[in-house]
Amino acid sequence: MEKRGKLVVGGVSIILIVGVVIGLVAVVCTKKSNKDQLSTSSKAVAAICDPTDYKEACIDSLGSVAKNDSATPKDLIQAAIDSTIKTVKSAIENSNSIAKSFKAINSTGKMAMDDCKDLLESAIADLQASFSFVGDSNMHTMHDREEELRNWFSAVISFQQSCLDGIPQEELQKLMKDSLLNATQLTSNALAIATSIAQILENFNITLNKDLRPTSSSRILEQENDGHGQYPSWFPAADRRLLAKQDNGGVKPNAVVAKDGSGQFKTIGAALAAYPKGLQGRYIIYVKAGVYNEYVTVTKNQVNVFMYGDGPRKTMVTGSKSFADGITTQNTATFAAIGNGFLAKGMGFQNTAGAQKHQAVALRVQSEMSAFFNCRMDAYQDTLYAQTHRQFYRNCVISGTVDFIFGDSPTLIQNSLIIVRKPMDNQKNTVTAQGREDRRENTAIVIQNCRIVPEEVLFPLRFKIPSYLGRPWKTYARTVIMESELGDFIQPAGWLPWSGNFALDTLYYAEYGNRGPGAATNQRVRWKGYHVINRNDAVQFTAGPFLLADRWLKTTGIPYFAGLKT
Repeated sequence: MEKRGKLVVGGVSIILIVGVVIGLVAVVCTKKSNKDQLSTSSKAVAAICDPTDYKEACIDSLGSVAKNDSATPKDLIQAAIDSTIKTVKSAIENSNSIAKSFKAINSTGKMAMDDCKDLLESAIADLQASFSFVGDSNMHTMHDREEELRNWFSAVISFQQSCLDGIPQEELQKLMKDSLLNATQLTSNALAIATSIAQILENFNITLNKDLRPTSSSRILEQENDGHGQYPSWFPAADRRLLAKQDNGGVKPNAVVAKDGSGQFKTIGAALAAYPKGLQGRYIIYVKAGVYNEYVTVTKNQVNVFMYGDGPRKTMVTGSKSFADGITTQNTATFAAIGNGFLAKGMGFQNTAGAQKHQAVALRVQSEMSAFFNCRMDAYQDTLYAQTHRQFYRNCVISGTVDFIFGDSPTLIQNSLIIVRKPMDNQKNTVTAQGREDRRENTAIVIQNCRIVPEEVLFPLRFKIPSYLGRPWKTYARTVIMESELGDFIQPAGWLPWSGNFALDTLYYAEYGNRGPGAATNQRVRWKGYHVINRNDAVQFTAGPFLLADRWLKTTGIPYFAGLKT
């Protein structure tokens, strides 16, 4: 990992509330002849932009539309999103000239710039979808809308950061960072607005309707049943069909993959290439036992794929690409799940490059509402790249050495076995490296009711080779370990700094209800950002509130518990 570097938006929630703000301002403000007196519309813009970190950029993005006295709240919100889209598009265009003008660019740098285009196009797709949904009037409670907005804008930030993280040459990275500056600021502003509706209203002494507030931190979100499982009323009908409930115990596959020729396809890639256009429902692929030496990508257009094998040690996808071979970290992945709604069951994913090859990803996941059940991910450094969007892992095995569970997505790993392996000489093991860049993102790595143990080869050396629960990849890194069993090899300090004092005050590392000899917290780090949390705080990171699991995970057939285990 180069460290340090369909937007389902309940837009109407903001539109309606901002409308209240604008309406209130229109009532309480009188027209004055003073040229310095702000207009009604500009005061509304100021109120909306107040919670943002980049106020000038926010006001500029809304200003041209706000000058129109007939501009509606819908116009303002669409203007903010449209401005962000334009700046991201501009960054993509600039990336071509940046790559051409940077004479010292190497092959890895060129690959990284290509990655940036793909990632930024994903960000644009999310933003364009949000623009389209702004006019949708079939909305639910404010709380529902706020959480969805946070989820999707967080994903856009993750895409932008992934672009920068992948550029190995410092000067080239700086050029691209400068090109993305406006886009990152405007996306941060959109996230700030989405998470500060109550604050905006409070500025005008408006008390929120209690009916719009969640009754508790573990509140079950209200849903409706449309015959395909339960979804919020605002959820698009097309997506309800795509997430239709399947009987995983008796599914009939659309495609069978078998190395021995007994199926329709001999490779997983060929089965994915046969993905039908205009698919309704799930595309189910059964991968028979065998070792599949191929690099697989479930593309963004291949949504709602369910892939299952004969078991994680019988059906294995393997590869050996690594950063040491001049390949960007995300492109080292043996298997990449991009298309939304991806499910995997009884599969193994591995990267055999070895510890000496450094970053070498077994599984990269960008898929929204993705889930893995009874799967294995085996590698050394950077095994599981939980890159963006909501992800759930249950009854899985994940092994590695340095930062082997990393990324910037809302990820929950539940009831799984996490195996720490023997690293290279002079290396330290770190289970996680979370990459939250903006403090308002809804992202985190949460490990619940798991076992963290050393592999057999590491066991006799477990006290000589230091192993930690994680280290902060980015400024607001957030990781929660709870209700899990920690082996005696975990260092008493628990957590490792990244570099000096970087992020130690701004990160959020938390532990709750862990057990085992490595779970004692009396000698843990004394960083400002480290916490031993209580039950109420821990509930916030369970599947219900954190992943909104009852909206989508229940339809997959994968078992989970929505709250705390005990």
